[in-house]
Amino acid sequence: MSYSYRVYGLGIDSTTSIAGPESVPQSARRADLCLETGPEPEWASQACASPGHVISHRPESEDGADPSFQLIEHGQAECFELAYSDGARFVVDADARRVWGTFRPPLTNADLATYFLGPILGFILRRWHVTSLHASAVEFFGQAVAFSGEAGFGKSTTAAALALRGVPVLSEDISPMQESAGRFHLFPGYPRVCLWPDSVVHLLGSAEALPRLTPVWEKRFLYLDGVRARFSPEALPLGLIYLFAPRSDDAGTPRVEEMRPREALLNLVQNTYMNWLLDREQRAVEFDTLSRLVQQVPVRRIIPHRDAGRITALCELIQKDAAAFLMERKPSLGKVRA
Repeated sequence: MSYSYRVYGLGIDSTTSIAGPESVPQSARRADLCLETGPEPEWASQACASPGHVISHRPESEDGADPSFQLIEHGQAECFELAYSDGARFVVDADARRVWGTFRPPLTNADLATYFLGPILGFILRRWHVTSLHASAVEFFGQAVAFSGEAGFGKSTTAAALALRGVPVLSEDISPMQESAGRFHLFPGYPRVCLWPDSVVHLLGSAEALPRLTPVWEKRFLYLDGVRARFSPEALPLGLIYLFAPRSDDAGTPRVEEMRPREALLNLVQNTYMNWLLDREQRAVEFDTLSRLVQQVPVRRIIPHRDAGRITALCELIQKDAAAFLMERKPSLGKVRA
């Protein structure tokens, strides 16, 4: 039995059910890549038989929440192996069209899906030369509004808080971009927003208010089921970017500040997904892409208050500020196919 999904604009066929994205009807299937599980397939065994060398190593996070990680290239880019110290392992073929994933107990299929929908698809998008903002995105007035910035600055929490206020969410953590008809568009992810327990407490009063992503990980998720919160399933023109600054105790926060295009560019260069994979030539290409982006799309700095309890004030500020910008610039553009 096979399953079909669409995530980040990619058509995915899978030999196993993937928790998170909604299934694609048979009539709408379009496979850009295939995920295989179970015993290691012959193509993966043969490709990994070539000598390998580590091209990236990331140690375990200081708080122990994230395991260490190695990215290994076999042969002359015949395949790539993404291995995690908790037992999750993925092999991606040279064209990034086939992926094999496996895991060791106590990990489960839910853990496999979490890795696949995050860093594995992020890596595949990089192999396809797609620039993705490290950002969550929501829909306002038919346009995408992205929240970018470093990990822990509140991007996902803000997207979830807005979702609970009726704002549809387009993507979370990974926001792939495409230039079309002289404009940038963002592709949708899948109908979940992943949150740490403390964020769930601030939003809903108790960490137990939302289910765990996996049995062995404390992270939770808000399901964008159209009842409590909504998902925006189509690619949208990018209308506005907020760059999250570190939280502040200043009495004037939360607040929004203007950013000049050059300052915005220097910040966005550091906030694209998996930018540590880029070589010099690829960095130059991405720099040009982002240079065009900041000339077309307003980028504003947002400074949240350190008190997470002020999330309501932050949401009200964003809704008011975004409305003022987007209603003036509302484009008469069609949506692109996701």
